Amino acid sequence: MTVLFEHHDRTAVITLHRPEVRNAFNGEMSRALAEALARADEDDDIRVVVLTGTPPAFCAGADMKSGGDTFAKRDEATFSAAALPYTAWQVRKPVIAAVNGHAIGVGFTITLHCDLRIFADDARYGVVQTRRGVMGDAYSHWTLPRIVGMAAAADILLTGRMFDGHEALRLGLCNRVLPSDEVLPVALELAGNIAANTAPLSVAYSKQLLWDSWNLSLSEIEVLETEYHHYLMSHGDAREGVLAFLERRQPQWKGRVSRDWKRYGLQDE
Repeated sequence: MTVLFEHHDRTAVITLHRPEVRNAFNGEMSRALAEALARADEDDDIRVVVLTGTPPAFCAGADMKSGGDTFAKRDEATFSAAALPYTAWQVRKPVIAAVNGHAIGVGFTITLHCDLRIFADDARYGVVQTRRGVMGDAYSHWTLPRIVGMAAAADILLTGRMFDGHEALRLGLCNRVLPSDEVLPVALELAGNIAANTAPLSVAYSKQLLWDSWNLSLSEIEVLETEYHHYLMSHGDAREGVLAFLERRQPQWKGRVSRDWKRYGLQDE
């Protein structure tokens, strides 16, 4: 089993699990990870997803057991450099990357699909594919410039160099940097806070618009924010959130993403 799936306290923990090869990424892992992400999206009992790896690494990158044929030419009709057929940004819940060890190549670029990233301070990171005769994958030429800007993205993608967690934080690649053994516990604590305090539908629409915003104009953002507000304000959770705050109690959310999610306006184009 290349990917483990656990669910407790409204948090799904998805673990890359090939520790004998430092969780090297292969086709089986790609399919299993996509299935796990889709499962988390569909289950209303799951409010937050944490993606991590079985020590000693998060993901060492592509499985190179084929040697020189690791990056051999693929069938043009079926091959995609996307790495995953279903990505973390498609999950309508926050996805936290608890990167508790080395994340190299595709092992790094898939973390860029997540909403929040916590990195181990002494681990090594990099998009090294230009040093292997190929290039960055998994939408990295779309995610990286938007996360860190063009200059830093060019540095990472074109040089293929490695860097540690502290530099990743300086570049804006992650939200926090911690000792490796603290990464997962802190990610789970953050997940618990989100699950306990935020409305599922509010988070789902906010996440959707955050990712969509990279391709939308200011006026288009206004249209969608307004449409989402109309919908959310018509839902009972908008009343519950205020009452829970005023009464100093935990909110009892009724909204369910699987049942109440609606797509609006520009998203349908």
